[in-house]
Amino acid sequence: MAYITESGKKLITVIPGDGIGPECVESALKLLQAVNAPIEWEVRDAGASVFRRGIESGVPQDTIESIRKTRVVLKGPLETPVGYGEKSANVTLRKLFETYANVRPVREFPNVPTPYSGRGIDLVVVRENVEDLYAGIEHMQTPGVAQTLKIISRKGCEKIVRFAFELARAEGRRKVHCATKANIMKFAEGMLKRTFEEIAPEYPDIEANHIIVDNCAHQLVKRPEQFEVIVTTNMNGDILSDLTSALIGGLGFAPSANIGNEVAIFEAVHGSAPKYAGQNVINPTAVILSMVMMLRYLEEFEAAATIENAILYTLEEGRVRTGDVVGYDKGAKTTEYTDAIIANLGKKPRTVQVRDYRPIQLPQVPPDPVFVRPQTRRVVGVDVFVETDLYPEPLGRALEQLVAESPFKLKMVSSRGTKVYPPTGAITDVVDHYRCRFLLRDEAGEATDAQILELIQRIGSRFRWMHIEKLQEFDGSMGYTKAQGED
Repeated sequence: MAYITESGKKLITVIPGDGIGPECVESALKLLQAVNAPIEWEVRDAGASVFRRGIESGVPQDTIESIRKTRVVLKGPLETPVGYGEKSANVTLRKLFETYANVRPVREFPNVPTPYSGRGIDLVVVRENVEDLYAGIEHMQTPGVAQTLKIISRKGCEKIVRFAFELARAEGRRKVHCATKANIMKFAEGMLKRTFEEIAPEYPDIEANHIIVDNCAHQLVKRPEQFEVIVTTNMNGDILSDLTSALIGGLGFAPSANIGNEVAIFEAVHGSAPKYAGQNVINPTAVILSMVMMLRYLEEFEAAATIENAILYTLEEGRVRTGDVVGYDKGAKTTEYTDAIIANLGKKPRTVQVRDYRPIQLPQVPPDPVFVRPQTRRVVGVDVFVETDLYPEPLGRALEQLVAESPFKLKMVSSRGTKVYPPTGAITDVVDHYRCRFLLRDEAGEATDAQILELIQRIGSRFRWMHIEKLQEFDGSMGYTKAQGED
């Protein structure tokens, strides 16, 4: 798991980051030294300075090589400057090393007043970190219609669900909620729900519940103390985890980890906040707690508990708090707050306690790219997406004429997911982007690539098309959804 140096210490990669990052990381490293944790580090760059050197990824090769060696990263927030680079260096790092689990714990802190003070909030959002809309696969289908592909795999779902249950066990938690929008996206979000329900019986010691994600957001605001672990897809997790950090005092108290089976990256949730950089006023708690998560990942449980207890004791004491809690005109300096925590090492708070942790068992999922193998499969038709300024009825009639002598018949035409041809009597608006569904006239047959290409030639003789999707059946079940209003 960790690279061991000649001195017998565990080596990590430290990326100070941009803006307020170096100040926060410096605070964390001071604490690491103060508890005499057997950790050494090498400093590497990523982010704004790297973009400005002309490296479009924001991550230089020597940083990649360091991470490949150490497998553990403590990172300050990174900035993507306007005009430099196309991708976020944060996202690049997560994807390069398949850190598929984003872990965002939140807990109530003493003397950090919020509307939820006294409710005992203590939960973790486990967010799938690689797939979903964050795959970033987008196309302009017409000049006025954009498409983003939502990629959800069974393998990705398996890894994140097993991770959530294993994390619950490692932290002594007894309940896991799976939050999805499976009622609308029955295949994509539904895959996470189905995977969760199939795996949950393997963890009989943990209560498993599915919840629709909008209700989850509602319940988090209404009664957040009911949750212990929430596992969810990438975009849902991005939104919910920011919501949960607001419940306990804001991003200054929100640590996170990006964990894979090979590499783990620990960082605060907050950004680089350049307007506060160099002023010695920022709250470093989120980065320090991210380092605490790193120590537990490295199985340095005593050092982790010592630092977390000192933070809680310092906050409970209430004499030294940062500007985001008491106002920047009277808040403690970053260095003063850090020194206060160091002075309180070895002390424990009276009103709150640190959980007992044990090593997490990372899920071992087979590497085979083919994760689901149906016994039978069949292509029964094709959806062809066309661009046209026609209204639905003339478009539908024209398509029926074009395919009159082909193996395919026009089943329906939809616009923005709603059937508009044959007419339903509904009142719908349309755009110049239509999905045209063709099925084989021989309902027992299978469409060949040659037949599909011939169909595309027929349609392309009159209409501009931009996208096709095969309509498939797997083990006799439809592998495609129907449009709103489609029979």
